[in-house]
Amino acid sequence: MSETKTQGLQTRAIHAGTSPDPTTGARITPIHQSVAFVFRDVEHAANLFNLDEAGFIYSRLTNPTVNSLQDRMADLEGGVGAVCTASGHAAQMLALFGLMKAGDEFVASNKLYGGSITQFGHAFTRFGWKVVFVDPDDPDNVRRACNERTRAVFSESLANPGGTMCDVQGLADAAHENGVPLIIDNTLATPVLCNPIEHGADLVVHSTTKFLSGHGNAIGGVVIDSGKFDWSTNNHYAHLTDPNPAYHGMSFVDKFGELAYTIYSIAVSLRDLGPTMSPMNAYLTLTGIETLPLRMRQHNDNSLAVAQWLEQHPRVEWVSYAGLTSSPYYELAQRYCPKGAGSVFTFGVHGGYESGVKVVESVKLFSHLANIGDTRSLIVHPASTTHRQLSDEQKAAASAGPEVIRLSIGIEDVDDIIADLDQALNASTGE
Repeated sequence: MSETKTQGLQTRAIHAGTSPDPTTGARITPIHQSVAFVFRDVEHAANLFNLDEAGFIYSRLTNPTVNSLQDRMADLEGGVGAVCTASGHAAQMLALFGLMKAGDEFVASNKLYGGSITQFGHAFTRFGWKVVFVDPDDPDNVRRACNERTRAVFSESLANPGGTMCDVQGLADAAHENGVPLIIDNTLATPVLCNPIEHGADLVVHSTTKFLSGHGNAIGGVVIDSGKFDWSTNNHYAHLTDPNPAYHGMSFVDKFGELAYTIYSIAVSLRDLGPTMSPMNAYLTLTGIETLPLRMRQHNDNSLAVAQWLEQHPRVEWVSYAGLTSSPYYELAQRYCPKGAGSVFTFGVHGGYESGVKVVESVKLFSHLANIGDTRSLIVHPASTTHRQLSDEQKAAASAGPEVIRLSIGIEDVDDIIADLDQALNASTGE
């Protein structure tokens, strides 16, 4: 974690992990578009491959531009290290890969993004991993779901699409009582609004594609390691504690201490799975993060105004936004996201599925697409898109029923956002 931790968030968003290029003096972090890096000599190469010295070998593992983004994210989230990946889904895979083996289980929120539910419930079964989905509103559900095969607990801080807030500390307590780490997806909140590590989370993941890059132009993910979980507290995490045959019997915990998980994720997970972030996407994300605190303030202000307006609209059944005083998640949001409840939330439109489809087809300012966290306002009908693969029961649990519309409120003038929604809602009933 960078020494800039004592500085303000906006300062760290601009400076953490970067400095003028020592060779050229370039102030912006260069795009190191190189596959491999020259060794000083044979001893230098051997030290790098033995993990005795930090440095750059091959961009599947380490790259200077990507490394700058990793350092910045570790700083902003309050971790000891971070590992960037090719996408948010890749970050979720990497987060679990260092903890799981065939036959192991993990407990996950049932309020996750639909793609995550599909990844956990289908793709990961091919690794021999089993997920147990629970309602995270009650941490006791996590306690009841944990058993001797459980290796992690996973939740989103602010949930996609419903914009609901989880009790991070409550989930952390439940996980730690069972000797396993809590992994929090902080994509919707960002470190501007929520700091899960401060409330007990052990690992934090992001789809950097969303608010961190912020302009809809760069795919990526990141896993941040708090350095606080004791991997040797039980015999669950042999990948990290036991001698590794690929490194001459070295134990990552014994050699790297609090950085064991981070180094393992680079030296083994990235090495063998290869979900590497490109230098160009790291560069674009670094640039985006520089304005993250400014953008999040506008996202939040606009979102609260839109949610309050929607609550009063005659064609709207309900609004799910943790920033509203009427929300059952309002107090949790005030505790964990005191600066605002983000800009992704849902509402239900009268008329069900057909009206929902009509609304998204009638917008003019909003972009109808499957993304969130852009400077532009975005809209989607989850039941027909992002959550289409789920059962009706899973859709209901994830707040993605037939009448549901998900919004990602941008940073345009809020009056223009509201005007577009108003005409689209009117069009949904033929007026």
